[in-house]
Amino acid sequence: MRVEVWVELRDTEDRDKVLRALNNVFTPREVREEVIEGRKYVVARGEGSHCLLKLYKLIREEEIHDAARENIRRGIRGNTIIFHLNKQAAYSGLAVFCTVPHKESPLGPITFIVTCSDPRRFLDWIAPKTFRGQVVYEAKPPDDP
Repeated sequence: MRVEVWVELRDTEDRDKVLRALNNVFTPREVREEVIEGRKYVVARGEGSHCLLKLYKLIREEEIHDAARENIRRGIRGNTIIFHLNKQAAYSGLAVFCTVPHKESPLGPITFIVTCSDPRRFLDWIAPKTFRGQVVYEAKPPDDP
């Protein structure tokens, strides 16, 4: 699986704080900055499930499997999954999903773009189904042995 994460870096924001928010939910292999149409972005990339282990653990610690699952499920398009986290919450070490990113994350969201061979398996791994608050089945991540 390949993961690309985009975070807008606004003029009023401290770059180190934006990087802290990103690093609280993602372990990048590489990080760069891009300017597109006058807007500056931090773009991070990673491969394999290990780059998403921080988010994986936060979903379990916060017991937000169902909310995470629904938000991630909505972003499945073919072999690509797109979902958004609130940047301010991520800075505090929390995983808060955004359904309407520009309204729910005033400083811009953290946008994840995951490409993998089996999006359903990805969903079952990162945010498994639950019954009465208990995980029903722990799937292995896609594209990992």
